[in-house]
Amino acid sequence: MAKQRASWAWVPTLYFAEGLPYVLVVTVSTIMFKQLGLSNTEVALYTSWLYLPWVIKPFWSPFVDIVKTKRWWLLLTQIILGAGLAGVALTLNTTNFVRWSLAILWLLAFSSATHDISIDGFYLLALDEGEQSMFVGIRNTAYRIAMIAGQGGLLILVDWLKKLFDSSATAHIDFHTFHTGAWMGFIPSPVKDTAITYAWSFGFLIAGGLMILLWLYHSYILPHPVADCATGVSGKNILKEFGMTFVSYFKKPYIIPALLFILLFRFPEAQLGKISPLFLIDSAAEGGLALTTGQVGLAQGTLGVIGLLLGGILGGLTLSRFGLKKCIWYMVAAISVPDLVYVYLSWMPTQNMVLVSSCIFIEQMGYGFGFTAYTLFLMYFARGEHQTSHYAISTGIMALGMMLPGMISGKLQELMGYRTFFIWIIACCAVTCVVSALIKYEPDFGKKQ
Repeated sequence: MAKQRASWAWVPTLYFAEGLPYVLVVTVSTIMFKQLGLSNTEVALYTSWLYLPWVIKPFWSPFVDIVKTKRWWLLLTQIILGAGLAGVALTLNTTNFVRWSLAILWLLAFSSATHDISIDGFYLLALDEGEQSMFVGIRNTAYRIAMIAGQGGLLILVDWLKKLFDSSATAHIDFHTFHTGAWMGFIPSPVKDTAITYAWSFGFLIAGGLMILLWLYHSYILPHPVADCATGVSGKNILKEFGMTFVSYFKKPYIIPALLFILLFRFPEAQLGKISPLFLIDSAAEGGLALTTGQVGLAQGTLGVIGLLLGGILGGLTLSRFGLKKCIWYMVAAISVPDLVYVYLSWMPTQNMVLVSSCIFIEQMGYGFGFTAYTLFLMYFARGEHQTSHYAISTGIMALGMMLPGMISGKLQELMGYRTFFIWIIACCAVTCVVSALIKYEPDFGKKQ
């Protein structure tokens, strides 16, 4: 019982620390670059590349087993993440802020992916099977709270800071006391809106400070599991074993339909996820809704994430009762049909926050519900020998399926305009339907016995 109480002290904070850098790198960076003057094509292309470390994560995960302990790795990556987030803040007011901030964000993405590997490994080593089952819901909730803190809290903070810097009451403040370009020896960047630049700088500094605090806390509170040690296996043998594991993955029955499903089930969402926040903040002249950063943080980053969480919980309960076969088409519909809300919002633009928030909540709840079927199939396909490694390979392919469509989504949107682009997203839902019809699985898989 004492051990269980001690676990409550670190499991929630550890998974909060896992979720925060991910959402900042993958999601929040798109809004930041948009507000700092980049086009939709540039935003989608540049930020989609940040998925790459999660794509190739399975290839270096064996080295986390070979070198040092999982505790050592997660503490190392946490302090790197804290320093990296502060580093992004210090580059935003420089001449080549895009180049420098993207370089640091890529380092953050690599560190965050390694952080994920070490945390999941530490979780399995520090808790027994009963505790692992008990805390699975807690860790998922903590991860979602991190998403709310990043997509919601940080965006609301940035919006408040922008208003603060814009207000006449603070016009006398000498912002050069926080002149990031001067600190780094660079010339200031000619960004049109100085206030938003400083707002994002302070926002990322605060996020970096939070990660450092989490690192200090975890350095003190995390246990030292006896089982948490380097494997002692040589790198050569690890690579040989991984090669055999990798080959066995691609020799699985029905591998082609499975690969198509893993890559393309989220084909519409991979594009929509990049463009939807840009649509919300873009000007009315460009076809957007012209919402403030704070309004986006509330609608998409807070209420939307709550909808995502509720949809996921409902999806899990539904699958456990009826199984994958009976649920698959309801879940395909749930992840596809609600995308129509963006067609509606683009053709009937409004700044009514109740209506906008309701639309986003519905779309995200449907996505959370439908995504559970995708996750369950990944678990099903990984079954058998090398289950952990095969699941990691599947998640890497999943990240590739998000990265590639996301890279071209900005260019497509600029060519089509928001209205036509969202109709294109609905058409892409046919791809989700086709790949869902191809996969093979046991009829009662997922059903609680």
